Amino acid sequence: MKKFVLAFLLVASPVFTGVAFASRPSDARQAKQTRGATETPKTASSAEEARWVQEARDVTIIRDNWGIAHVYGKTDADAVFGVIYAQAEDDFNRVETNYINAMGRLAEAEGESKIYQDLRMKLFSDPETIKKDYAASPEWLKKLMNAWADGLNFYLAKHPDVRPRVIHRFEPWMALTFTEGSIGGDIERVKLSHLEAFYGQVPVTQNSPAFDEDIEEPGGSNGIAIAPSNSLNHHALLLINPHTSFFFRSELQMASEDGLDAYGAVTWGQFFVYQGFNDRAGWMHTSSGASQLSFYLETVEKKGDRFYYKYGDEELPVETSEIIVPYKTASGMAEKKFTVYRTQHGPVIGESDGKWLTIRLMNEPVKALTQSYLRTKARDYKTFRETMELHTNSSNNTIFADADGDIAYFHANFIPRRDPSFDWTKPVNGSNPATDWHGLLSVDQTPHLLNPKVGWLYNVNNWPWSAAGPDSPKKEDFPPYVETGGETARGLHAVRVLQDKKDFTLDSLISAAYDSYLPWFAKPISALIQAWDETPTSNPLKAKIAEQIDALRGWDLRWGVASVSTSLAVFWGEELQRRIGPEARRAGIYLSDYASTKVPPEILLEALADASDKLAADFGTWKMPWGDINRFQRLTGDIVQPFSDSAASIPVGFTSSFWGSLASFGAHECPGTKKWYGDRGNSFVAVVEFGDKVRARAVTAGGESGHPSSPHFNDEAQRYATGILREVYFYRSQLQGHTERQYHPGN
Repeated sequence: MKKFVLAFLLVASPVFTGVAFASRPSDARQAKQTRGATETPKTASSAEEARWVQEARDVTIIRDNWGIAHVYGKTDADAVFGVIYAQAEDDFNRVETNYINAMGRLAEAEGESKIYQDLRMKLFSDPETIKKDYAASPEWLKKLMNAWADGLNFYLAKHPDVRPRVIHRFEPWMALTFTEGSIGGDIERVKLSHLEAFYGQVPVTQNSPAFDEDIEEPGGSNGIAIAPSNSLNHHALLLINPHTSFFFRSELQMASEDGLDAYGAVTWGQFFVYQGFNDRAGWMHTSSGASQLSFYLETVEKKGDRFYYKYGDEELPVETSEIIVPYKTASGMAEKKFTVYRTQHGPVIGESDGKWLTIRLMNEPVKALTQSYLRTKARDYKTFRETMELHTNSSNNTIFADADGDIAYFHANFIPRRDPSFDWTKPVNGSNPATDWHGLLSVDQTPHLLNPKVGWLYNVNNWPWSAAGPDSPKKEDFPPYVETGGETARGLHAVRVLQDKKDFTLDSLISAAYDSYLPWFAKPISALIQAWDETPTSNPLKAKIAEQIDALRGWDLRWGVASVSTSLAVFWGEELQRRIGPEARRAGIYLSDYASTKVPPEILLEALADASDKLAADFGTWKMPWGDINRFQRLTGDIVQPFSDSAASIPVGFTSSFWGSLASFGAHECPGTKKWYGDRGNSFVAVVEFGDKVRARAVTAGGESGHPSSPHFNDEAQRYATGILREVYFYRSQLQGHTERQYHPGN
């Protein structure tokens, strides 16, 4: 069994901390890469202010009674101006922080601890090169980037009380530093500890690889498309269900007289709907298990004062440049200088097995931003597929549906063509020319589905070989690097709720998305009960956990706020992860299969006893209803949320997606708490029906605003926790009677 690469777990930092592409380094290799550490606010000129005011006049923002911004402009650029202004109103901190991260400037705000995170970004993102990319961009895209910068600068001009941490003035080129809205970008595969070990000469933990290892099972997102043949109204249906850290995206609508009319989730600071729909088509991205990048082991030798690396029969000079990372200290700004190295494969990011390690990944920011934006205007399969031919949606699979009745699955959009005889899940020999890339696989050369006969398709970050049941792509038809993962409990669950079902509606699709079955536990609990049944009565464990076994024996494997068995099973599963998780991963076997087939019975019983003791120690009894433990809470607008058992919170029935729950709620103990509080999982959920008119329902974690004083800071929390989606006001006529405020930016 092969393992999955998981972008979702990169949400330890709950906002965007990477890009899925890498901007090309400047041709002036010896030039210093730096950015003003002492940037000061700039006063807008009268001409700028006049331009901003004129732009604002052509934009109307309507806030509905959930605080969601519906932005209307004469042109697409007007809509972009209004969208970014509205986002800044709702949460400027998250907008700015995403670009601080994307440009490698976090240490300027947060200090020395972020130096190597910034260095990692600067290895791939050179402002001078990006400025050239901006200058060479098509005029229509420049207009959008210009409007984006104008909208943010106008917001700052109209809100002098807002104090940016780093970026006091936004420049249009900055939009090219953050062009793909995933939760975790490709460069986050680069391990910071090994970057620091190589460039900072700091010892690294023994036997720790210089790149992020694959993990057992992904937690990512859900996308489902239902064909008209399988729906009650004979219309295509789409489930949009990204799993991210909470409050990672804004929900909004952007429309213009130029044919733009998109609704959905927009990653803070971006000007395109990342996951959503227009009046004719919709799209949902899930993190892919494809191998979309390559690590290389370089054989390097120093001759004189230069380094050379081997490539075939040649010895090529290692390119060097200097990167300066400014950082904040108690006494002011300081900076750290690095001499960094690069081969034809990419930057040196560490050392492994006595060789230098480099990484090659996608580096097309203009094409990436073009694709991200144009797909929001695609109104049918043909046009949407044309955007996919840009091949810059690097780390994602895509689920698609439209009003013509087409449903489709696109596998990872950027897969280099490589020699399949190499294991691309591991670093390959950079001195061997056979490890070079040879272009990209086309859409038709990757797993792809269009209107499968079964009438449904899905992806939940698992392999694509079950994406449409019997009509799924066949593994043997593709090179192994197109998918490095396997099936998961969530994949099995998705098939369970889709197969042999007919007459889907928006309501039944919501029910499927919140189906409470937890398939991960089926085999392990069966093995646990058998272990208990076969244990002699003389064993003290037999009596100690008898009641617990009875509870699990009678459990229907479904979560619920009142379910004691869910609490017991989850705590037991967590204990199994601690005890046998590492050895299961080393064996290449999913933990559920490993626990049910490879583990001595006494380990299963002891883990249940320890889980019961943990519950009793934390809550006074092991008989705790799941909803009394598993809670949603939003107290502040901080990016890293605090939690408190003494403050108000809401029970949540669904669990971590690890256990196979389609609705995901990643909760855990937090400093000073006994209850578990969620900080990731379902963040935006929408179901869409495409017919003569589009109909949709949606919910966003917490609420639209990042300001605790706003009525929309937490007004969706109860709906979120219970899966009660609200009506989406897509058409302007639907906003009548549901409008809280209508205004022009700056008014």
